[in-house]
Amino acid sequence: MTGGRVSHSLRPCNHSITEAGGDGNTRSDDCGAPAAGTHPTAGVGRTPRPALAALARLVRSARSVVALTGAGISVPSGIPDFRSPGTGLWEKVDPMELAHIDAFRRDPERFWGFYGQRFATLDGKQPNDAHRALVAMEQRGLLDAVITQNVDMLHRKAGTRELVEVHGSIASCSCLRCGASVALAEARALLDADPQGIPRCRACGDPIKPDVVLFGEMLPVHALARAQRLCESADVLLCIGSSLEVHPVAGLPLLTREAGGAIAIITQGPTPLDAIADVRLGGDVAAEMQGLAEAAGALDV
Repeated sequence: MTGGRVSHSLRPCNHSITEAGGDGNTRSDDCGAPAAGTHPTAGVGRTPRPALAALARLVRSARSVVALTGAGISVPSGIPDFRSPGTGLWEKVDPMELAHIDAFRRDPERFWGFYGQRFATLDGKQPNDAHRALVAMEQRGLLDAVITQNVDMLHRKAGTRELVEVHGSIASCSCLRCGASVALAEARALLDADPQGIPRCRACGDPIKPDVVLFGEMLPVHALARAQRLCESADVLLCIGSSLEVHPVAGLPLLTREAGGAIAIITQGPTPLDAIADVRLGGDVAAEMQGLAEAAGALDV
């Protein structure tokens, strides 16, 4: 990154640039300039749309750019998000009943009935163009780190180097009693081998738990602290595929705003922070991120 804290005068008008998307309709930004509707190939190999071009200028001029990603970034990889009407995971199950730490302790068989299916859903999924765009930006020095709410390991698979997994990862499971840990492959083998469908610790026999943050659990202290430091020092925070509804992570963009940085929200569907976003993109997340990486000079075209 170059220069000092990014100047918001780089934006082409005195208001936030917004392109609500997802329905194919043409929109206008707050300056009255036309903004093209979203398209699966929007921004790729074409002249960037006004909001995308404005965001690319912010990224190129920033000293520090950080990405905050949520479930929406993995939807193009075939992983449903949590809150989209009709398809979201929490539309079908009550997270307080199945994804809460008390549910794990109270009824591990029912918990693992749900989480075993979750493992199966995530099995074999691969990074998409949005993950790869972030890797390209990091490799070109245009991105300092990725903070993710996702546990699916797709940022790891894509090759992100500086990664903060604030909600943990399915990469391993641990025993809450004795602390023994096993990798994902062994946890799945234990799950398949147990008559009750409960993977048990080889050392003490207690049920093991995925190393993800369940409802009712605190976030890992060191991961959250690092995420907070990154957001406080970011000139530009890219909020990608997140509903920005789950706290404390949902409060991270406010740290960037309070420190004088710019916030870009790139996701389909509204968020509670849309009103304070400097740039708002609402198209297909993979296409938007490929377009940004191209416009910022991170991709060879």
